Amino acid sequence: MEKKFIKSFFIRTFLLLAAVIAVVVIFDPFYQYHKPLPGLKAVLTDKEYQCVGTLRNFDYDALIVGSSVCENYNNGWFDEAFGCTAIKAIRSYGATADLCYLLDIAYEGHDLDYVFYNIDPSSLSASTEPTYVSTGCPMYLYDKNYFNDYQYVLNKDVLLEKLPYMLAYSFLADYDEGDSYNWAQWKSFGQEMATGLYSRLPSISEMQPETVNSEELSGNIALLVSQVESHPETTFKFFFSPYSMLWWDNAYREGSRDAVIYNEKQTIAALLEYDNVEIYYYQADKEIITNLDHYMDMIHFSKDINYYVYDRLAKGEERLTRENYESRLNEMYELSEAIVEEYILEYYDN
Repeated sequence: MEKKFIKSFFIRTFLLLAAVIAVVVIFDPFYQYHKPLPGLKAVLTDKEYQCVGTLRNFDYDALIVGSSVCENYNNGWFDEAFGCTAIKAIRSYGATADLCYLLDIAYEGHDLDYVFYNIDPSSLSASTEPTYVSTGCPMYLYDKNYFNDYQYVLNKDVLLEKLPYMLAYSFLADYDEGDSYNWAQWKSFGQEMATGLYSRLPSISEMQPETVNSEELSGNIALLVSQVESHPETTFKFFFSPYSMLWWDNAYREGSRDAVIYNEKQTIAALLEYDNVEIYYYQADKEIITNLDHYMDMIHFSKDINYYVYDRLAKGEERLTRENYESRLNEMYELSEAIVEEYILEYYDN
């Protein structure tokens, strides 16, 4: 009797586990094994868990690449303007090594017509080693070892939370797949919010030498150049997003402003050597960056500004060339001076 019970217990347990695994694999809320089933939408809200799976398994010929400031673009905007099928390759920190890691995964199984790549200033002085492991990302979803996927297919949260969430949003008529990883709908923007989240340094530090990050800069430029050289069939549209004047005030007060602009100049000069590269510069739009109602903190702007950047990119506006890039960045230098000497005084005494 006891042996019969034990045998029955193990059989039932095995069948239950097999059923759980089958449900997760079939519906696959992290898209680790396949794209959405017919009739279901791509519900993308957890980039650390879903981004790699979508890069391997979705159908696309263009990527929107960048940090959290890129999450509020609608993929459909780019599809319509450029005649492509775009998805996002997002890493919150936007470090060059991390984004190139995602590009490498995409190129494993896809030919890309376009890469729309946002360059964050901090990415040019960041480490040239990917940070996924060191920041605790679920590497069992990043590698190709299915034997460690038990952490996914036998996960209670996946079964009871992520999968029902995916199914529920798939059948919402107003859910837009193009708004993948979008967070703006849950945030508030405005002057009070932005200044409230800005921890302004109490004093101004001595300006650092512009070459202070030269080693990291060289490594990050090499990573970008490697992508461009390795994929001449792809048009790389690099762009710089409009950070608020609070960010520039902070860069000035911490003494990094000169290095930031130097890093950008060196990167732009290197990338402009390639025929499959276009570069667009939206950092120096005074009307945008001095209006704090567009922002929730130093960096993150509303979806309206995402559309503004996309629209100007689609129209080819503010494109940098070998002839104009230095003057355009010198304008940003002068604007940063005006920010700390004039515009910021509306909110701070000095």
